[in-house]
Amino acid sequence: MLTNLQKLLFGECESLPPPARVQEAIEGQQLGSEILIGWVQLSVVVAFAILYTFARKTIPADAEFTPVPWALGFYFAFTLVRLIAAHRGKLPRWFLALSVVIDMTLLLGLIWSFHLQYMQPAAFYLKAPTLLYVFIFIALRALRFEPQFVTLSGITAAVGWLALVVFAINSDSTNDMITRDYVRYMTSASVLLGAEFDKIISILVVTLILALAIVRARRLLVRAVVESAAVGDLSRFFAPEISRRITVSEERIQPGQGELRQAAILQCDIRGFSKLAMERPPCEIMSLLAEYEASMVAVIHHHGGSIDKFLGDGIMATFGAAVRTDSYAADALRAVQDLVGAAEAWRQERTAAGDRPLVINFAVTSGAVVFGAVGDETRLEFTVIGQPVNLAAKLEKHNKVELVGALTTADCLKLAKSQGYVPPVEPELRAGRTIEGIAGALDLVVLAS
Repeated sequence: MLTNLQKLLFGECESLPPPARVQEAIEGQQLGSEILIGWVQLSVVVAFAILYTFARKTIPADAEFTPVPWALGFYFAFTLVRLIAAHRGKLPRWFLALSVVIDMTLLLGLIWSFHLQYMQPAAFYLKAPTLLYVFIFIALRALRFEPQFVTLSGITAAVGWLALVVFAINSDSTNDMITRDYVRYMTSASVLLGAEFDKIISILVVTLILALAIVRARRLLVRAVVESAAVGDLSRFFAPEISRRITVSEERIQPGQGELRQAAILQCDIRGFSKLAMERPPCEIMSLLAEYEASMVAVIHHHGGSIDKFLGDGIMATFGAAVRTDSYAADALRAVQDLVGAAEAWRQERTAAGDRPLVINFAVTSGAVVFGAVGDETRLEFTVIGQPVNLAAKLEKHNKVELVGALTTADCLKLAKSQGYVPPVEPELRAGRTIEGIAGALDLVVLAS
């Protein structure tokens, strides 16, 4: 029962505290909010000063005390210091709490001074509409998404107004200040306790509602920041197009869902890597893979390709599958053109550093593929399935047979040219080639020797 009530009031509670990086992101949001609060307060004090300067003065000429300029000046200076401190970095919590108390104390002190300024009984200030600024100051604290400061601001206002009521009552030596007559209260300097209690109750109720709203909103904020961080992490494990598809899908992604797409498939692989992996320490192999993949992936992304998966030293990328495009074959061949250059540059760097040079093979095919989610409810993976995928894998291995570095089919080259691809030199055609695991002969094109 208690748990249900807590959920009703405060919303769903996170089972675990947010990670440190998520907390840092929330604190960054709060710092931005604190800067916004400072600018709003500065705007309020400037607006109030302009109104006070140009409005017609009703203060008696022989008034002994004019507190408004002093209060505005002090508050302007304090707000400016606070704003500068916020721009310089995170403000300590004690300073934030102190600023809440100072804000409200200055406002209530200004209201208290009205009876001196206008030379009226103390109860005169209880009718000042300036009290409405209390709600502005309370609401401003909601921007930090921390209920403690809203609560502190509301309690300070309620206690302060109660103190003003008590002062007004005790300032009259005739004990005739309190009335139950509403008309008398409105037309004289008397105190209607019910009206003042209504003000205090209103302040406390607004504070309570805002505090509850902030508790609920903060939990939503934490969840949103956690999900945002998860999306960022997701894009490191999946192609950006896939991570966006997962996170913004209007429907729950189910295994077995798929779409027929016209796409190009690119396969990259380091020749002789399996033997190398047996000869070198694991840390060296992983470092080598990181260098190789970083070099290849950047080029693939540059040409609009999506990484489908890493297969040890192999990379499988798609063009036109995750995101539809009318130039998928042309984009894939342009990517291979630059990948060959990147691979050669990496080979030369390793040679210059005294490391073993590595040869990378490439293959591109195109055609109809099925793009969708495979797996079960506990583990899903977006991938492509179809004859071009199988052919690309076979064609990549066939580079070794042809003694070349990159191959495609004649049909894929023809399609790429129709999509705007212009090869730097006319590629070599090798007609009627037999590829292991593929029925029939194929016309191949050498993209790099």
